Amino acid sequence: MQPDIAHHAALDERLVKAVRGIRLLSLASWPADAQTRFLAGVARGQPALPAIEYPRLDFGDARRELAAIAAAADPAHPLGCYLRDSVHSWDIAARLLESLGTPTVTTHSVALFGTPEECLPGDGPTTREAAGHFIAIANDLDHELLAPEEHIPVSATALQLQLQADLDEFFDGRVITVELDPTLIAKAAAGATRIRLRHGAAFSDYDRRQLLQHEALVHSLTALNGREQTVLPSLALASPRVTATQEGLATFAEQITGSIDIERMKRISLRIEAVAMALAGADFIQVFDYFRDAGQSQAESFSSAQQVFRGVPTTGGSAFTKDTVYLRGLIGVHTFFRRSLQQDRLRLCRRLFAGKMTLDDVAAFEPLFEDGVLAPPRWLPRWVSRANGLAGVLAFSLFANRIRLDRLSADG
Repeated sequence: MQPDIAHHAALDERLVKAVRGIRLLSLASWPADAQTRFLAGVARGQPALPAIEYPRLDFGDARRELAAIAAAADPAHPLGCYLRDSVHSWDIAARLLESLGTPTVTTHSVALFGTPEECLPGDGPTTREAAGHFIAIANDLDHELLAPEEHIPVSATALQLQLQADLDEFFDGRVITVELDPTLIAKAAAGATRIRLRHGAAFSDYDRRQLLQHEALVHSLTALNGREQTVLPSLALASPRVTATQEGLATFAEQITGSIDIERMKRISLRIEAVAMALAGADFIQVFDYFRDAGQSQAESFSSAQQVFRGVPTTGGSAFTKDTVYLRGLIGVHTFFRRSLQQDRLRLCRRLFAGKMTLDDVAAFEPLFEDGVLAPPRWLPRWVSRANGLAGVLAFSLFANRIRLDRLSADG
């Protein structure tokens, strides 16, 4: 191994150890009984703002180690640049977790994920304007586009069996396990080797396909492929800086495979609007009512509002802004695939699955992939591996024209 590669590989190994306890989403999440207490108050006609107790955390040692890693990384080297950017992201995440329950979380969240007023790639409309675009389309078309069989609920137990069979077939064995978890507030959560479903929740056929394509074959699969990287094992980690690309790629995968319905796009867009409302002063009850008025059930409205208020006071004026990355990420990934197709560089699209990285990373890492320093993805979704993904990209372009997504995209 060349000295510069070995040097940065050693730094990356230190990075993986340093960030082990910085679990942004899990440490900012709410206890399951918060939903029960709140909905009981709603049933009595006396809803009360949730009061969440967060752990008091100190990542001083980790942040000092991160600073030392950044200082030792060569900013002129692609691996050094990647490490410095990653350190910066993890440091902000650590500071966010140290301030859980305070308005300061909003400042750090915005630094990591942006705001609803941020423009889409290519100086397009704002993320909030794009969300309004999809909400309007959904309000016009949702009842027309949903077939009767898509309304039939599927139990969590049935979905567990179906999704497990899908995954075992894809991997030709048990690589990812599907489990039921009664403590989840969200309907599902995915890790590298485990997908959890909320016990007792009802799912649709679209949920099954969305979980397979979005959670399993993007989030879990990129983590698994990242574990295959001997030089850069941090590519298995969900660094906050890769969130926009990860969520954009996962949502793009839903679009490509027809695993998304207009209601899914509406739910994503409603959360973006809700973030804007919270930042403008709306409290948790007002945001809960917004989701309920938009047609969501009480349980789903609570879950949606909880995502907006993770880690921040529920009294209004603060928000956890992660949900704003979905549309920006989708437009960015769509533009990336379209440009790669135009330039006959679809290998870059496949390499996006070699680990968790940004769109800029995959271009900067191209010499490292060519030299064998970084490994190609061991697993690829079928829509990427077949015919260089061409059919999928063209299928998505047709879909984009139908919903005018190209008007929101950067010019190719």
